Amino acid sequence: MSQEQKDFQSEQRRVNDVLSQIQQKEAKLAAKAINLKDSVIHLRKTFWDDVTVNLDEPDDVIETEASIKQQAELLAQKETIHGGLSRELKTLKKLEDSPYFGRVDFKEDNQGEIDKLYIGVASLKDANEENFLIYDWRASISSLYYDYGLGQASYQTPEGKITGEISLKRQFIIRHGEIKAMFDTGLTIGDQLLQEALGTNASTKMKSIVATIQKEQNKIIRNEKSKLLLVQGAAGSGKTSAALQRIAYLMYRYRKMLKPENVMLFSPNPLFTSYINNVLPDLGEENVKQTTFLDFLQDKVGVGFSIESPFSQMEYLLTNKTSADYQIRLSSIEYKSSLMFKQLIDHYLDSLYTSGIQFKNIAFRKQVVITKEAIAEYFYSLEKHISLANRMELVAKWLIKELKQIQDGEIHKDWVREKIELLNKEAYVKAFYQSQKQGVDEEFILRKAVVAKMVANLTDRIKQYAFVNVRKTYQRLFTNWQQKDIPMPNGWKQIAEETWTDLQSNYLRWEDAAPYAYFKGKLLGDKVDRSVRYLVVDEAQDFSAFQFDYIKHLFPYTRMTLLGDSNQAIYVHMSKGNPLLSENEQDVERIVLTKSYRPTKQIVEFTMHFAPYTEAIEPFERNGNKPVLMQVEDENDITDVLIKSVRELFAEGYETIAIITKTLKESETFYQRLKDHITISQINEETYTFMKGLLIIPVYLAKGIEFDAVLIPDASAEHYPKEDQTLFYTACTRAMHELRLITSGQTNELIKQAPKATYNSIKV
Repeated sequence: MSQEQKDFQSEQRRVNDVLSQIQQKEAKLAAKAINLKDSVIHLRKTFWDDVTVNLDEPDDVIETEASIKQQAELLAQKETIHGGLSRELKTLKKLEDSPYFGRVDFKEDNQGEIDKLYIGVASLKDANEENFLIYDWRASISSLYYDYGLGQASYQTPEGKITGEISLKRQFIIRHGEIKAMFDTGLTIGDQLLQEALGTNASTKMKSIVATIQKEQNKIIRNEKSKLLLVQGAAGSGKTSAALQRIAYLMYRYRKMLKPENVMLFSPNPLFTSYINNVLPDLGEENVKQTTFLDFLQDKVGVGFSIESPFSQMEYLLTNKTSADYQIRLSSIEYKSSLMFKQLIDHYLDSLYTSGIQFKNIAFRKQVVITKEAIAEYFYSLEKHISLANRMELVAKWLIKELKQIQDGEIHKDWVREKIELLNKEAYVKAFYQSQKQGVDEEFILRKAVVAKMVANLTDRIKQYAFVNVRKTYQRLFTNWQQKDIPMPNGWKQIAEETWTDLQSNYLRWEDAAPYAYFKGKLLGDKVDRSVRYLVVDEAQDFSAFQFDYIKHLFPYTRMTLLGDSNQAIYVHMSKGNPLLSENEQDVERIVLTKSYRPTKQIVEFTMHFAPYTEAIEPFERNGNKPVLMQVEDENDITDVLIKSVRELFAEGYETIAIITKTLKESETFYQRLKDHITISQINEETYTFMKGLLIIPVYLAKGIEFDAVLIPDASAEHYPKEDQTLFYTACTRAMHELRLITSGQTNELIKQAPKATYNSIKV
């Protein structure tokens, strides 16, 4: 028997032993969980049996409250323990399938014994809870597996750096408790393991990559020092996966301090949010707060406004190039996305310290009780050095005080008697007992209650600053207010008129949403979210300079990770000044991921030639077919070619095939042509999940998602001119295994930049 066979048998015996211990722990935990569940159910049923209730005297009331509190705390404690046991059982179930994926033999300097360290998705100790059978991939010692080959190595602990030597590095593929493959390597992560992970079909959910984390990705994951971490990653470089593992690592590292509500992730669209929402649970962590920037801005702007989505803006820009107001819209987008526009808003806000804020009348029972002129007079009577937001707070307090006097004056009016007559029996009984205790007239109690309830609703609105007309105040910026010191864009007069009209209709274009939210926050007072300690922004290259500055304004104490790819900056009119694309951003750490793992080597070697930026892109050694350029005689033949290609790809075993179009309009056209011939699902911005099969999707919604095969139905020069380079590159790089491009006209110049040896060209 060879040494390799002996090692294999030895490792399988260890897997069997570990599985046996996992199963024993599962049995013990399951028994505990059942007993605890029964205890919780019993406690809920008998909750009031063990509570002493006595409300006769004040002391008795206090004793009753203490008794209820004690019983509630006992119940909460048992429920918390039960929840913990359930999480432990889930973790053990995951380990039971694949307990670990790596082994490192490490001999610490000045120590005699070699430690055999096995790395998995969670830690596991032996039956005596003394020795680690498996180390969590996030543990400090596990960094040896990701950062070093054979030879000298070290890892950091709270007590200091531990140095030593790695004598063996072994990797496993274990499925259902059985070793399917095992190999030793001197590399960081062996290509064989990556080949196995990347060679499978695409999934409708993003996969965890803990078994295949590369050294450069590990640098992102374990980064704890940088306040702002910029990750520029080539398409398919695993930047999003690494960022999610980073969140899992931080939540493990700072378990007692960092909760899911302390981490926020901005994802590009709801579909992508759904695509990644299983990664953290797979790692044993709860999902953090996930939202799109559109939903985030909608919350800041308020429900009274409707906001154009970034995808609707993109659709307009791609489909209305011949319209009369197209250039004005471009100018508006570029200006309102810049910090120059923010400067204009700041100057306007400064002018509001002395005049210009528009207020609303305060009405009670449809009668104006405090005029907007009176509110403005009070506001501008306050000290000028007090900030706008603080003055708003003082005005709110003054208004509530004024309402109290109005409330006292309303109590004896005739309308109150009419309201009293509509009250139920309980209100009368309550008023009777109160009148007995206070020695006052019962009707007075009822009158007071009726008026107080109506005034309370008004008071709540005042606390929300409903007395400020934010929209009209902001509109003045586009009408009768001028700032001579700030240069204005071409066509400003028309831009201002259109913006005023949109605001009048309570509508915000995408380029207006962040500026309006910023203005509203500065006027009324932004609530700085101190609860968010870590913010991850995916597809950060699509954020404008204004949007990013607004994010920094709202999260001044938050550590941020920005992920993106300059080659996929599809919102080109908004991206000037974007921090990911800027070389001037200060006090940041920038990590560049150049290796592309998702597409095959052949797809990368084709697409790298028309990548918009000059960042290096390295293909991973995973071979496949060359991309295919399919030239048809007539545009009407494209439908037949698509149907034939889809059937061929399904026959080859691919499960997720995407027809990626440039626009939603194009997507709808091809969907109508194909739906009667083949099963197809159309994806739009309202789509939250997708299943395996054939999909048709506009490129701006496909960002960040991978597919087994991609078909681009129109790769002609007319459809993809040079200015759409980022869109075309993004569409092509969604493919993992197969890429096919169809054209009925002149092939676009981007394809011509790639050497003919990198793709096959056929006439069909």
